[in-house]
Amino acid sequence: MERIVECVPNFSEGRDEAIIQEITGAIESVSGITLLDVDPGANTNRTVVSFIGAPETIGEAAFQGVKRASELIDMREHHGAHPRFGATDVVPFVPVAGVTMDDCVEIARQVGRRIGDELGIPVYLYEHAARVPERRNLADVRSGEYERLEGRLAGPEWVPDFGPAEFNPTAGATAVGAREFLIAYNINLNTSDRRYATELAYELRERGRWKRTGHTEPFYYKGDVVSFPEDGTYPCGNCDFVGGSFDELAGHHTEAHGGDLRERYGTIPIDPEQPSGPVFKDGRFRCVKGLGWVIEEYNRAQISLNLTDYNVSPPHEVLEAAREEAWKRGIVVTGSEIVGVIPYDAMKRAAHYYLKRMGRSTGVPVPDLMETAIQSMGLGDVSPFEPEERVLGLPKLEGPLVLRPTFDFVDEVSRDTPAPGGGSVAALAGALGGALTSMVANLSAPKGGFEDRFEALCSIAEGGQEVKDALLRGVDDDTRAFDSVIEAMRMPKDTEAERDVRAQALREGYKEATRVHMVTVELCRDALKLCAEMAPLADSQMISDVGAASLLAHAGARAAAYNVRINLPHTRDEGFSEEMRGAVEKLLTECAQLAEAVEADVERALEG
Repeated sequence: MERIVECVPNFSEGRDEAIIQEITGAIESVSGITLLDVDPGANTNRTVVSFIGAPETIGEAAFQGVKRASELIDMREHHGAHPRFGATDVVPFVPVAGVTMDDCVEIARQVGRRIGDELGIPVYLYEHAARVPERRNLADVRSGEYERLEGRLAGPEWVPDFGPAEFNPTAGATAVGAREFLIAYNINLNTSDRRYATELAYELRERGRWKRTGHTEPFYYKGDVVSFPEDGTYPCGNCDFVGGSFDELAGHHTEAHGGDLRERYGTIPIDPEQPSGPVFKDGRFRCVKGLGWVIEEYNRAQISLNLTDYNVSPPHEVLEAAREEAWKRGIVVTGSEIVGVIPYDAMKRAAHYYLKRMGRSTGVPVPDLMETAIQSMGLGDVSPFEPEERVLGLPKLEGPLVLRPTFDFVDEVSRDTPAPGGGSVAALAGALGGALTSMVANLSAPKGGFEDRFEALCSIAEGGQEVKDALLRGVDDDTRAFDSVIEAMRMPKDTEAERDVRAQALREGYKEATRVHMVTVELCRDALKLCAEMAPLADSQMISDVGAASLLAHAGARAAAYNVRINLPHTRDEGFSEEMRGAVEKLLTECAQLAEAVEADVERALEG
């Protein structure tokens, strides 16, 4: 899987296009970085930049952007509507694909240290990268903004995590952190009345809304606002309970509604000792911010949401709740809209949710998963949704061989060239074995009488897709691995020194090729495991396909093992050769046992 990190720095310049281009140019100067979006705001005098890259390069790109901003932006002259305390205000790193939050925390801390040490800018770590709880919230870190920064730096409690505890008048300070991916998500309604969109947004968002009584059905906003009474009692925002003290109410809230009321009061904010003003009713989802608006271009109202942690509140769950709440009010959700990009994982989860609701297997190819999510969520309702452009971390198969038409690939194998050869063909055979297994599971899952096997069949189908895709990548990996051998053969050999260098390069090239073939053997073994799981569950009318899948996967394993063995003498490394021989023999024994078990199940079914 491709490893992707997103970085979304905010720079305190939104009016001078030349400066903005200088900063984004510095970011793009780092190889392997893809600039996703540049969003300047004249009123805020702030530009939000979004770019992605591998963990190894994303930090360098962020640093170069911060460095250029510190050279071009003078905070003494900055004025804008948005809170800020530095030329580069915030630098969050976001895990997208193949990386963890801990990985992003480490990147944030490395970049923060460089900014502090090399640029002399005070750096505060926030959110997941924060070292102390008091600095986790960005609003607390940035409190007082640039204008109060010099005074804060003088206090011992606000010594920066990196960099000097001294006021940098031109660059200010920078907050560097790691956070979850923020999905900007709009839900479309069959009305142009903003009140209805706001009504639904208030029901969904974490902040919730004022508690009301009286005529709250079907539109809650038409009821009478409930405020904290002056008699010192504490009404619950979610039900009819009234506490005699904050502690009594907090205990009820935890037991009945599962929340920390003191924390909630702090976010609204309400003073728990002397509450006043409206009582707040909880919203349905955590980590969701929302409001209602009307988009004239679409001639309809939208529920505009920011999902700040889709692991807590996935977009498809929020959408289904919106559909439920809208239906109560006679409103129809016509679809939804992703603003910007969305992680592949979020789309995959949505597809799995809707496939399972339909009683369909979840182990289908990636394009099918994307189409299911797009249609189920109505993502093409107001504008086209192209997954290749909008889904971050979308798995893609690349390579000159695997993307060829079948007849073209077979013709290429038949030519008088050493590659593609047996290794590529072995990987393809194993991929077909995985694909066939997935097919049988997918056909079986929705059939009557298979309900008790549904989860097991989904697991097999998903595993078949994963091993199929990995082996398809192996078709080209085999050829690329042999390229290093070819390159070594072309090295000069006129002198003794050149011959030694060439010989070492050849040995390393053959070792690399051997490792690639070993991976193919392992993946074919995994395909055989899936066949062995599928055989006892399969419908008798599809057992022949399970048998064919097993034969193909077993053939792929044995063919790849031949390639391992033929390369070993060329490595001239007895220790390496002994290790590889032992490993491949163990794998082949396991493969043979799995293939025999599948064959026995197939024969029993065919004879019965």
